[in-house]
Amino acid sequence: MTTDHRLVAQQLTLGYRERTVIEGLDLEVPPGQITAIVGANACGKSTLLRSLSRLLAPTHGQVLLDGKQVHRLPAKELARTLGLLPQSPIAPEGIAVSDLVGRGRTPHQGMFSRWSSDDDVAVAAALDATQTAELADRPVDELSGGQRQRVWIAMALAQQTDLLLLDEPTTFLDVSHQVEVLDLLTDLNRSRGTTIVMVLHDLNLAARYADRLIAIAGGTVHSSGEPRDVLTEDMVRAVFGLDSQIITDPTSERPLMLPLGRHGVVGSTADGRRSQ
Repeated sequence: MTTDHRLVAQQLTLGYRERTVIEGLDLEVPPGQITAIVGANACGKSTLLRSLSRLLAPTHGQVLLDGKQVHRLPAKELARTLGLLPQSPIAPEGIAVSDLVGRGRTPHQGMFSRWSSDDDVAVAAALDATQTAELADRPVDELSGGQRQRVWIAMALAQQTDLLLLDEPTTFLDVSHQVEVLDLLTDLNRSRGTTIVMVLHDLNLAARYADRLIAIAGGTVHSSGEPRDVLTEDMVRAVFGLDSQIITDPTSERPLMLPLGRHGVVGSTADGRRSQ
């Protein structure tokens, strides 16, 4: 199954009070694909994601979902199609894991409808997929940072939306769990056709898992396209101010960025003399 929902930003300008973060940005999210947004700190990646999910209203331009402005859609209608895992979410004090994950089912509840077997199945599947089933009865505020992050992802999965936006979903996770989460999102995309947009800091993980990369710099899109077209030495230098070497990952055959740094090519001896 492939979803065909269209999420588009047109001439989007975003900011906080008098500070503009994103200006005149045009963007179309490819349906049924995994898109990773990359860029330097404070370049507007999270701000863009907040606006795509209607948490932040634009000062100019618009975000359209299937041709309709997201900021004018009823909240529950939007939540049945588009899910968001924000950066550093906060759980109600004392809430159990299963109850938090169950809140992902709220958009599917009518005014008079009760919890159903479909809701039970969705929550159980989300807990299993994120390997958090054994934590179901524990309070969220007693979990480690990595465990909490997986529980939040489980809540987003339980929502069962066709579009899923995630702001740094691998935060607080060690490298093993980072890969597990990205494998999980890939499985979700491949099996259900879920369109996934995620902000990632790790360029190499972004290039390995995403069908499309969007590099943000200067408040707008610097470049976008397939990883091999976007993850270039010129892009890394322009967007991150970093010299690098791009090689082909022997495992994924995707581009792999090797940061050079000041000593990447020419080293120095203990007495400060330069050595080749």
